[in-house]
Amino acid sequence: EALHLRPGDTVVEIGCGTGLNFGLLRDAVGPSGRIVGVDLTDAMLEQAKERVQGQHWDNVTLVQSSAAAFDFPPELDGVISTFALTLEPDYAKVIEHARLALRPGGRLVVADIRLPPGWLRFFAPLMIWLVRPFAVSMAVAKRRPWEVMRETLAEFRYLPRYFGIGYIASGRSVSDAARLSKGVHDTPAPMN
Repeated sequence: EALHLRPGDTVVEIGCGTGLNFGLLRDAVGPSGRIVGVDLTDAMLEQAKERVQGQHWDNVTLVQSSAAAFDFPPELDGVISTFALTLEPDYAKVIEHARLALRPGGRLVVADIRLPPGWLRFFAPLMIWLVRPFAVSMAVAKRRPWEVMRETLAEFRYLPRYFGIGYIASGRSVSDAARLSKGVHDTPAPMN
């Protein structure tokens, strides 16, 4: 929903994994839209390919690439990443490349994890240990992609989820001139 996609739109999913989000994205962009799924892992892309072929989706393209090395196509309507962007050490580069590839008004949406705020931070080592099979470490959980988004996107929104352990951050692309003249902050993100 936060992407505001319409039939015929083009969307890139960074860290698409097995393609679990493709059904929802296809519902939004329809058969005339385009979905580009990007993932670094062979096994994930193979499962995504099976999903795409099994559903006969001819408007889904899969690309094997790291998020930072991916060459975003221009004039995108949306870019989404779910539980993948914090795994990329150079997440700021990914956000900047995505922002530059978005058409004016295009949206970037990130759903991810973070260190919990307040007293829940005491339990962070246990939470990290529980999700370690998914390559999550304390260093990964400390990354703060929403701060880059807050500084570079208009209509920025930050919605905490799961007692602050997860979040959904979103914003809209604007021209650099508009961004500098009007400012881009709408919903403050947490500072801790």
